[in-house]
Amino acid sequence: MSSKYLPATTDSLAQALEAKDPNESISILYRVLENPSSSSEAVRIKEQAISNLSDLLRQEKKAEELRNLLTQLRPFFSLIPKAKTAKIVRSIIDAVAKIPGTSSDLQISLCREMVKWTRAEKRTFLRQRVEARLASLLMENREYSEALNLISNLVKEVRRLDDKLLLVDINLLESKLHFSLRNLPKAKSALTAARTAANAIYVPPAQQGTIDLQSGILHAEEKDYKTAYSYFFEAFEAFNALEDPRAVFSLKYMLLCKIMVNQADDVAGIISSKAGLLYVGPQLDAMKAVADAHSKRSLKLFETALRDYKPQLEDDPIVHRHLSALYDTLLDQNLCRLIEPFSRVEIAHIATLIDLPVDHVEKKLSQMILDKKFAGTLDQGAGCLIIFDDPKQDVIYPAVLDTISNMGKVVDSLYVRSARIMA
Repeated sequence: MSSKYLPATTDSLAQALEAKDPNESISILYRVLENPSSSSEAVRIKEQAISNLSDLLRQEKKAEELRNLLTQLRPFFSLIPKAKTAKIVRSIIDAVAKIPGTSSDLQISLCREMVKWTRAEKRTFLRQRVEARLASLLMENREYSEALNLISNLVKEVRRLDDKLLLVDINLLESKLHFSLRNLPKAKSALTAARTAANAIYVPPAQQGTIDLQSGILHAEEKDYKTAYSYFFEAFEAFNALEDPRAVFSLKYMLLCKIMVNQADDVAGIISSKAGLLYVGPQLDAMKAVADAHSKRSLKLFETALRDYKPQLEDDPIVHRHLSALYDTLLDQNLCRLIEPFSRVEIAHIATLIDLPVDHVEKKLSQMILDKKFAGTLDQGAGCLIIFDDPKQDVIYPAVLDTISNMGKVVDSLYVRSARIMA
């Protein structure tokens, strides 16, 4: 790259855009930025050059150069308003994140550098937003302890400044973080705080969709699938209107809710609807395969779906958790149906009928006996399951317990009364 700078003019930008080789365009834009002029026109041209350069570096997948660009631009940031600086910094950090295969460590390192610089420059507005991004990256990297400390400090600081829009972002992030740590009460509390802050201001549709998506996830976790479905539907409508990639995940979770409430037959209709057809692909195909298996009560089809669509089902922690519970329920139902005609049956025979390994079936049967799904015992020496007749409920036993409980209350009452008389 030539060290001689180019004049910061629209002609220089046009020259960069007209260059056929991307590396040549990048070289020209760097030389425009090296121009020492600080006139208002030169500053405006440089801002456009930065935007074009970050786009080109992203397209060429040069994440390290984007990182170095932020360092090189620090003297330029002193010439422009703080709001424009914040916009440029955040756009370059976003550009790094959009490069496929960029390591989370590089993004975390970049955010740490910018936090350090913003602290030194006392740019509070920008620092808070970069710290929120850093907390999000730490959460994705499973560094939960550091992310939680960062979020806790940010929440206190932003509440004092009363920046409602940023507070919504941070509370949402806090909710996701607590959900990742399986702390549902705190996840719900943080989401409520996000909703409260959002009610006081205008929230962009994408942000509202994110709130609805998180609400649906938390309700689904509490097995309230009907309410979760309505929230996922609201999120889907918001993301669909914005052509946001998260629309397909909202639709996927809608289908999951239908399956979990035994309405798997509705799945095909939703997929074939006008909105559903826009997102036909592996994500929806995976849910359709699960719905078919559930409708037919077929464990074999269920396992085939889990195997064929592993990235869409097992690698998605939200879907995987609910489908694991659904698989257990389906297995319970199939086993109960198979053992119903028998009073004594070989475990190997049940395993053959259900087409599962013997040790897996044996483990599941013992769990069902302990959970009192049916009365029976395992004779492991003979490799048999012995099923008992359903015990007849003794109607006198609960009545006797009630009588003893009432007598206890009478004695307590008499004791209190005698204590008052003796006082």
